[in-house]
Amino acid sequence: MSRRVVVLDYGFGNVRSAVRALERVGADVELTADKKAALEADGLLVPGVGAFAAVNAGLHAIDGAGIVDRRLAGGRPVLGICVGLQVMFETSTEPGEGLPDGLGQWPGTVERLPAQVVPHMGWTPVQVPAGSVLFDGVEDERFYFVHSYAVQRFELVDTTGGLVEAPKVTWAEHGTRFVAAVENGALAATQFHPEKSGDAGAQLLRNWVGSLG
Repeated sequence: MSRRVVVLDYGFGNVRSAVRALERVGADVELTADKKAALEADGLLVPGVGAFAAVNAGLHAIDGAGIVDRRLAGGRPVLGICVGLQVMFETSTEPGEGLPDGLGQWPGTVERLPAQVVPHMGWTPVQVPAGSVLFDGVEDERFYFVHSYAVQRFELVDTTGGLVEAPKVTWAEHGTRFVAAVENGALAATQFHPEKSGDAGAQLLRNWVGSLG
């Protein structure tokens, strides 16, 4: 059965390429800002291209924070891409007009990469943890990145006494180690662009769509 995926349309992001990539892996895709559709879909994809604060402001303008919160509270899958990963964290040091505070789903700050060449642009290998669902079959592949800012530390304290599985964090390097992807229950996100990452990116999206209940 085809899974219904909403690509959240809030005025920013790689929306058309994301829609096409999801359709190619068999999803029934709708590009919309409609709250009801976003809440009821099997999966929600939050794209993001541009400055953190502007993307965050665009999301808040359509109650994107509320949509993500309500979906996750019900265990409904959400996938963020690029700045769509970054806004899941608490805040960013990137200058720009808009809202500097993110959605706060994960602790952490998005910071400028301390590299000689920025932006980080191109194909880069990733370090995948054991048991990853997103990277099943593509653990040793390279993925396409375009970004100047990233989360360089991931610290999530377990307050459940081990009742909840710890997030699976995938890392990459450019000047320093940074978060390339996170899988945390119903919430997953990638700093790279799977829709621009060829066969490996297509398989990652296929894995995500296949995981939707």
